[in-house]
Amino acid sequence: MNSIAVKMLTGDRAKYLGLIFAIAFSTFLLENQSSIFAGIMKRTTSQIIDVTDADIWVMDRQTQYADEVKALTENDLYRVRGVPGVEWAVRLYKGSARATAPDGKFRQVILMGLDDATLAGSPQKMVLGSARDLEEPDAVIIDLAGYKFFFPNEPVRLGKTFELNDHRATIVGIADASAPFTTFPVMFTRYNQALDYVGRERNQLSFVLVKARPGVAPDTLRRRIESTTGLQAKTGDEFAWQTVGYYMQNTGIPVNFGITILIALIVGSVVAGQTFYIFTSENLKQFGALKAIGVTNGRLSGMILLQALMVAVIGFSIGTGLCAVFFEIFRNKMQTRGLVLLWQSVAGTGVAIFAVVMIASILSLRRVLVLEPSVVFRG
Repeated sequence: MNSIAVKMLTGDRAKYLGLIFAIAFSTFLLENQSSIFAGIMKRTTSQIIDVTDADIWVMDRQTQYADEVKALTENDLYRVRGVPGVEWAVRLYKGSARATAPDGKFRQVILMGLDDATLAGSPQKMVLGSARDLEEPDAVIIDLAGYKFFFPNEPVRLGKTFELNDHRATIVGIADASAPFTTFPVMFTRYNQALDYVGRERNQLSFVLVKARPGVAPDTLRRRIESTTGLQAKTGDEFAWQTVGYYMQNTGIPVNFGITILIALIVGSVVAGQTFYIFTSENLKQFGALKAIGVTNGRLSGMILLQALMVAVIGFSIGTGLCAVFFEIFRNKMQTRGLVLLWQSVAGTGVAIFAVVMIASILSLRRVLVLEPSVVFRG
């Protein structure tokens, strides 16, 4: 009976291929857009994620996300250091500057100023050089994508120079940093060097990075810092989610991606469901003939569910394969680096697709179960 069900399904090539195409197209869009959306949201937290040696970020109480901060004072740093349970607390500058290459090419860069003594927050994945090389005069580390922007089609090497605010900057390291929300290059340097690159103001301390003493829970220390200093303190994960939440609530990104995902789901549901329902209706005489020779309703139900499962598996597999190829093609490009096909997107899409196809098959099944075998003898 299973072979008969397959022959009935593939007998009408147009409807069979239409079912598979609708499911594959819906699968591709759902996985593609949900993965890109998650990747873009992760990009908003890239500078937070890359800081792995601090437990807590301390900032002005009104700070909402990582890219818009109000400077702290040096006195704030000393107050944080005085909180019981703090092993160390150091400066971190995060801002922007304009870097100009020797050939005149310039671009805005994300500038990270690390504590001069400890270099806390330095990149962990180095392609060339070492974070300790920042101790040299005028030293900067640039991310690999930024290097390729300024020096395309050139071998990756150290020693190239930039001009930032009439100051010389020499590349002493190249890092594999996480892709930022914008496509700006990311540069790392010492805190005091960063202040020279951006021009000094009275207060330019963006964040205080804090390490908890052994045995002190970061969440406990975070609350202690807030109650003692009146500043806002977040663990890295909390600050990352707060930043994501800001972009979710205050930008059009979720709406735009949500519309595309909803359209993909509607297209997959309506086209696949309607096509499968029509396919079952057009084969009522064949199902009636099977009933007339003694095939039970349970067996007929199994045949229809087999047909539904078959088109769902084939369509879902094709759609997922196309999506994987898409991300493989674009994963190394500067604008789309860091965007990958998430297994959560694949799993969620799989559940949605199979649910849609199963619902469509159940609606079709009702007509078969109430079908009278005598229908086969009607003209």
